[in-house]
Amino acid sequence: MKTDKYFVDGPITADHIAHMIDAHSRKTGIGAHSLFLGQVRSDVDENGVTTSIEYSAYSTMAVEAISEAREYLIGKYGLTCLHVLHSLGLVPVGGISLVVMSSSPHRKAAQESVHELVELIKKTVPIWGKELKDAGSSIWKKNKGA
Repeated sequence: MKTDKYFVDGPITADHIAHMIDAHSRKTGIGAHSLFLGQVRSDVDENGVTTSIEYSAYSTMAVEAISEAREYLIGKYGLTCLHVLHSLGLVPVGGISLVVMSSSPHRKAAQESVHELVELIKKTVPIWGKELKDAGSSIWKKNKGA
């Protein structure tokens, strides 16, 4: 269920992603789409095996930061569209928690803008993930970058 412009409760479904792609088929100036899907991994460390991640955000600040990054990148790369969708709440291992989709007349702009936006989200947007472990423990996830 979509909660606002950039967030959904729980994992992002394949149907939602397919709808995002299909909605652009009528925009005939687009020559390329680039799509990033962030999936929850089953990490293993001294605290156990990750079974899910519980995401939270400072929503007002997150929406502002994502909006600013989008506008900057749309201008920088001359994009037709740039979409972001992030999960809030519980996402099990294997679930999709982040979708970034860029549409552009040319592939290089689409690909580079997606990479840059994912990095900006990881570094500047107030979204946190608490990894839930099989032994009942939990730890706050640290973004490791590329």
